[in-house]
Amino acid sequence: MAGEKVVVVGAGGIAGAWFPPLAKEGVKVTAVVDLKVEQAQKRIEEYKLDAMATTNLRKAIRKTKPDFVLDLTVPEAHTKVTCTALAMGCPVIGEKPMAASMKAARRMVSAADKAGKLYMVSQSRRWNAAHEQTRVTLAGGAVGTLTTINCDFYIGAHFGGFRDVMPSPLILDMSIHHFGLARFRTGADPVAVYALEFNPKGSWYKGDVAASCIFEMTNGVVFTYRGSWCGEGCHTSWNGDWRLIGDQGTILMEKDQPPKGQVVAGSDGFHRTMKDLAPAPSKLEFGDMHGALREMLEFLRTGKKPQTECHDNIKSLAMVFAAIESSRKHKRVLVKC
Repeated sequence: MAGEKVVVVGAGGIAGAWFPPLAKEGVKVTAVVDLKVEQAQKRIEEYKLDAMATTNLRKAIRKTKPDFVLDLTVPEAHTKVTCTALAMGCPVIGEKPMAASMKAARRMVSAADKAGKLYMVSQSRRWNAAHEQTRVTLAGGAVGTLTTINCDFYIGAHFGGFRDVMPSPLILDMSIHHFGLARFRTGADPVAVYALEFNPKGSWYKGDVAASCIFEMTNGVVFTYRGSWCGEGCHTSWNGDWRLIGDQGTILMEKDQPPKGQVVAGSDGFHRTMKDLAPAPSKLEFGDMHGALREMLEFLRTGKKPQTECHDNIKSLAMVFAAIESSRKHKRVLVKC
């Protein structure tokens, strides 16, 4: 298949990251759907598209018969958009997080099953060369058996808009990336979590914008997470700074630089002799949203399932809502998909 057709739903800020890779891949945008038709028309003019602007998704699908739908709406709208598109026979790729609740996410997975159509979520940070290097290096056993993962994320982010009034802006809107990366790098899935969300003094957010979490993962791995969106100064990377510890060494990934580390090279001494770790090379060709789009197109052309299809991605979302539940109940909770 060549020259696939897509209906894009949502013409807000994130759309600007998607239209360029769509153009590079030769995907024809047949319609842009938005609650504000003038915003949809603005995007059409900005990217010189031969597409219809509308507020009606059903109309856009019926009229243009796309090969897939791209959902770039706010999280609260994902369920309606995705379920509508699936029911009309369209595969869907959508922005994270999958949904604004686990109930809604399960409904979306069921809708995909009922329709027999693919629904995948774009966890864009998976398509990053340094993250792929870390994953492959771990999988190759470079640091032995993995035991511990630590992630620190501190950014003073003055967004304005909907994030400033969300109850859990960090965990729901940002930490989903880090939780998904923990699963991606290690191949481990969540079992249980103890978490504390809080809103530090001086915060400009209404909701809890900082958190500390301890996740129990499969294979006995422990994942600790510390984060804040009102941490002024000494920022980490947006991807977080990571330490991954095995029984034979440690991998560090900081400031978006390629992974580095040390592994045991001797058996004597209070501190064992170490040698520098040589990370595996990355074969990743396309990053961020472009990488996600490529996996959707590969599915349409060959049937190969994307790594973030909904049955897998809901596990990352479950970490989000389990952490929120743990914080509100002040106790350890199981992570349930």
